[in-house]
Amino acid sequence: MVRRWPLAEKAGAMKKGKEKIRITEFEKKVYAACSLIPPGETRSYSWIAKRIGHPKACRAVGRALHKNPFAPLVPCHRVIHSDGSLGGFAGGAAKKIELISAEKKAKNTKEF
Repeated sequence: MVRRWPLAEKAGAMKKGKEKIRITEFEKKVYAACSLIPPGETRSYSWIAKRIGHPKACRAVGRALHKNPFAPLVPCHRVIHSDGSLGGFAGGAAKKIELISAEKKAKNTKEF
């Protein structure tokens, strides 16, 4: 079960600062599921797709995360391919590795 998106005002419209952001119901579900991934851990695009009830929508999940307007609140850097490879990240692969490593280190030192 995916938790409700806490910022949703109505279907497809959210605010980020003063600007209004349009996202689909599918994207809301993706962002909510992504938000469930604990710091220092990763999940696959497939995991999110199954979690939101669209098990064959892995690529659509990737597209939604690529457009993520709520990073880092929606931690899209924690999503990887099911084979363990990194997948894409708007900030680049090095930044994705850096973020995941920093979270793992912080988790191990109980900073979270």
